[in-house]
Amino acid sequence: MTLFFLAPYSVMLMSSLRTSGDVKTTPPTFLPREWQWDTYVTVLTDERFLAWLRTSLLVAVASTLIVIAVAIPAAYMTARYRFIGRTPFLLLVLVTQMFSPTALVVGLYRQFFEMNLVNTFAALIIANSAFNLAFAVWILHGFFSSIPTEVEEAAELDGSSRLQTLWRVMLPLTRPGLVTATIFTFIAAWNEYVVALTLMIDDAKKPLTVGMRAYITGYEQHWDQLFAASVIAVVPVVILFAMIEKHLVGGLTAGSVK
Repeated sequence: MTLFFLAPYSVMLMSSLRTSGDVKTTPPTFLPREWQWDTYVTVLTDERFLAWLRTSLLVAVASTLIVIAVAIPAAYMTARYRFIGRTPFLLLVLVTQMFSPTALVVGLYRQFFEMNLVNTFAALIIANSAFNLAFAVWILHGFFSSIPTEVEEAAELDGSSRLQTLWRVMLPLTRPGLVTATIFTFIAAWNEYVVALTLMIDDAKKPLTVGMRAYITGYEQHWDQLFAASVIAVVPVVILFAMIEKHLVGGLTAGSVK
């Protein structure tokens, strides 16, 4: 099973080490006919690629921080308080997950155009935050709901305020859920394509997913550089997964009950 899922990545890696002409040779071979080791140096010294990489990191990190900062109080309130309109609010949050960014991209472009935010980092950050907020709220809502209320009552008896209880008691117990929401939000923002393609005009402001298309045009085709850039684009996500894999598994399976 591991080999099955790694096969496309191994082909991508081998293709990045071929010459551009070797990539298009038929019949294809798994190993390059001529090894080309300087492709990664070419890509990593390309100012365009570095600009795309900075944009992707900025948008993904900023969107993730906004989503987590908003989702924590929203999920905590819906889990602990039975206010009027609570159920419709949760259903509305769930419904927003059913809309694809592709179906909303025209309306988004019009809104951002009216707000003079087209071709700005703020537009990408706001859009990615909006698309991923519902998932984070639902994940954290389940974790907060699973924590016994006696835990909060004990903290209050010790003199903790509501904010202190949330920060010092509840958040550590919901760490698996926070990690799960964080990693999925980061990956979704990192991989987003349609909205970025529509909103970003300047080549230097495009994220990796959109900018890498510049390696393949009607006038020049650098397949080796495209594959090398794709391999590099996968690395941050792999590193993030490796760092928090244990917490991620716990967030998807066990929950936060101690």
